[in-house]
Amino acid sequence: MKDIADIPALMAQIGEQAKAASAVLAFAPAEAKELALTAAADAVWARRAEIIAANAKDMEFGRNKGLSDAMMDRLMLDEDRIQGIVDGLRAVAAQDDPVGEVLTEWDRPSGLNIQRVRTPLGVVGVIYESRPNVTADAGALCLKSGNAVILRGGSESFHSSGAIHACLVEGLKTAGLPEHAIQLVPTRDRAAVQELLTMVDTVDVIVPRGGKGLVGLVQREARVPVFAHLEGIVHIYLDAAAEPQKALNVVLNAKTRRTGICGAAECLLIHEDLVDTLGRAVIGALVDTGVTVHADKTLSKFKGTIPATDDDWGKEYLDMDIAARVVSDVDGAIAHIRDFGSNHTDCIITEDDDVAARFFQRLDSAILMRNASTQFADGGEFGMGAEIGIATGKMHARGPVGAAQLTSFKYLVVGDGTTRA
Repeated sequence: MKDIADIPALMAQIGEQAKAASAVLAFAPAEAKELALTAAADAVWARRAEIIAANAKDMEFGRNKGLSDAMMDRLMLDEDRIQGIVDGLRAVAAQDDPVGEVLTEWDRPSGLNIQRVRTPLGVVGVIYESRPNVTADAGALCLKSGNAVILRGGSESFHSSGAIHACLVEGLKTAGLPEHAIQLVPTRDRAAVQELLTMVDTVDVIVPRGGKGLVGLVQREARVPVFAHLEGIVHIYLDAAAEPQKALNVVLNAKTRRTGICGAAECLLIHEDLVDTLGRAVIGALVDTGVTVHADKTLSKFKGTIPATDDDWGKEYLDMDIAARVVSDVDGAIAHIRDFGSNHTDCIITEDDDVAARFFQRLDSAILMRNASTQFADGGEFGMGAEIGIATGKMHARGPVGAAQLTSFKYLVVGDGTTRA
């Protein structure tokens, strides 16, 4: 490896190594990839004490940096969360291999047989913040889909990511696959990110996973194509036909289960007919659980709320805060979400099928939900084993990005001495 002081040379070498590894992975047997991921899962569990010790260094770094409680929660690893990493690796390992899947096939009058089949993207660069489990998720999904990956974790998770990455490399070795198929940038230096964004000769796509600042930087400065994972400004609309207990359960879970993830609810929209009934009950329950409710003029009459400002609409708190506003009907909710949402995940609570259909039809978020917690906005919960992120753009991948979404396709055309007139 090149001297870390020479960042351009370091990143160039990482890129070349990844490109060479991707050429091998493109035709690696499904059994070898499954073995690599299973062995990596075994290594993570066997080394859990080492990973937790590395995480303790990162937690100290985060405290000294002044990270919020929610961000510290994203960073923290304990044995239960390491079990989650192991389970995710095993789940991805057990999935069907997407590479080579025939998406469609047809015959032409000319005598040609044409197939469209899945093929790897090549080399994926993943830039992420705080959450060290992304190291395992991204590494696993890229490997499963036949892609080499360059991981650049956040400075906060430097030690944890390194310990997890070592387990992934152990899995690659066990399966006889190229060690450079999963590489972790070995420096906190931000110059490495700048280099990665411009490595058009060796990197095929960049996936940023983090806050608005990170994603904005990547979108502004990348010369490599980007799968955008924008902030999760997640709305829940309580319709006039909402069932009260469902509404209460869903809102509390969506806001408080884990506040630091992108599927956490950030804005509550309440039908005007519900203000003094279900609205009062839900806001009271949020306040009682320690959530700061930034309420509009109508809702600020309720005890424990604080007045909302213009900055509260369209804000990703990632903490025990939620904005709350009264709307006249479903169209008012749709208009608010169009103005302030991020096309990530939005939810309606209603028993009225027609209203739900209107909400689904007229919004274009990557994920739309009905009567379910937005905390389910997760690739693992979608049955993908894990996710590399939730793409909010409209090109190529959208929503949870699993192994299948990390592929492109190619056409296989077969004739029998066929010529064109």
